[in-house]
Amino acid sequence: MEHLYDKLKKYGESDFYPYHMPGHKRNAMGSMPCEIMRMDITEIDGFDNLHEPEGILKKLQRRAALLYGAEESFYLINGSTCGILSAISCAVPFGGHILMARNSHRSAYHAAYIRNLKVTYVYPPMLKGYDICDFVTPAQIEAALEREPDVEAVFLVSPTYEGRIADVSAIAEIVHEKGIPLIVDEAHGAHLGLAEGFAPNSNQAGADLVIHSVHKTLPAMTQTALLHVNGKRIDRERLRRFLHIYQSSSPSYVLMASIENALRIVEDEGQKLFCRFKRFYFAMMKKLSQCRRLRFVVDDERRQDVGKLVIDCRNAGMTGWQLYRILLERYHLQLEMACGSYCLAMFTIADDKNAYERMTSALLYIDEQISAKDCREDEKAPESGGEAVQKSFILPAEQERQETNVQSVSLAAAWDMPWEHMRLDKAVGRRVAEFVNFYPPGIPVLAPGEVLSEEQYLNILEYLQQGLSVQGIDCGKGGENYRIKCISKEI
Repeated sequence: MEHLYDKLKKYGESDFYPYHMPGHKRNAMGSMPCEIMRMDITEIDGFDNLHEPEGILKKLQRRAALLYGAEESFYLINGSTCGILSAISCAVPFGGHILMARNSHRSAYHAAYIRNLKVTYVYPPMLKGYDICDFVTPAQIEAALEREPDVEAVFLVSPTYEGRIADVSAIAEIVHEKGIPLIVDEAHGAHLGLAEGFAPNSNQAGADLVIHSVHKTLPAMTQTALLHVNGKRIDRERLRRFLHIYQSSSPSYVLMASIENALRIVEDEGQKLFCRFKRFYFAMMKKLSQCRRLRFVVDDERRQDVGKLVIDCRNAGMTGWQLYRILLERYHLQLEMACGSYCLAMFTIADDKNAYERMTSALLYIDEQISAKDCREDEKAPESGGEAVQKSFILPAEQERQETNVQSVSLAAAWDMPWEHMRLDKAVGRRVAEFVNFYPPGIPVLAPGEVLSEEQYLNILEYLQQGLSVQGIDCGKGGENYRIKCISKEI
């Protein structure tokens, strides 16, 4: 079969002259590599059209569906965000009702806003012994659907940002008994179901719509993703309509070639690469089990994604952010994220043995130094922190014990209401008018219309004082200058 990259490269080396977009005309100008510019084209003769595929792009999307066990797959060059927006918009009518995991990415909230949806949240439990969200359980979904019989679709996150994998098969059965579709944001699981020893992906588990970020866990360029559709509960023409809306009308052929290249690697070398991946990862985890202060979330019956290294610091006398900075500045190891009591590193089939050895060596040495109480003074937890730094930043603290919560005002209405800036310390008890989220991972701590609690205020303040990225807060020079948008007319 003809490959898109090879076709682009051959065309770039030909004598066809471009009297069309893009404006660089396949010439290297400035610092961009010539090879990329030569392959960067628009929908010209012989290269198909992503929005009406009839040739090579149609064939490539069929191959993607076959690889993932889906009935139909779509290339996305606007990331998983585009897929989530399209999936929710297609599955739930305007003004409809969706049951959504509260640890969903902000793009799911944006879809609810755009479509004026009523949102019922399902709150995942906390993973026992750690400050991270676990997966949503089938029992939670079943109970929520019994309480909310008018729900028209269920939106689930699996794996979670920290790698917790839900029982999607059991959840799909429960959801389908109600005659409604299950949407799974599997952005962090593009590698699942592609080799022996890994959990199945959500297509194989029976979900109706599945979103994969190819760039997150496979060797593809940033912004590449896939949307898969299965069964008869989804109107596919309607799905295409929303893909036309949310997907760029000028899709990047370089990005599409990157998707194909990643999937071709899996097809040609996947078993060998995934076998090596698991061997390196579990060898690292065996060595890290020697740590006395640092702890790690380990695989438990395929409910923890291999490749997500969650490093818990609660017994180490430091915050996740401090360990993050040590690994970055001393060892030149750039992690994915840091939170109050943990940080996160990601591994994929693209990592070689050296990547695992560097991380293992660094963490073993750091743990040894911590155990010997030989940390430098500037690596100790800040005095102002208290226990607040150890709490999860993911969910509204006062609602963690609730399985579901329906806002008294819709997200769409709250986000459009008149607002005013307030000092953060004066906003406790007020409904916020803007999303507040820790980035990464982009999961809202507060959504428009939700009430800022005292506990949330303390947690947000702690993270701001640590210098972490908290979006939705206007920062001044000190705590008294932190400001937040609140709804000016109380509901």
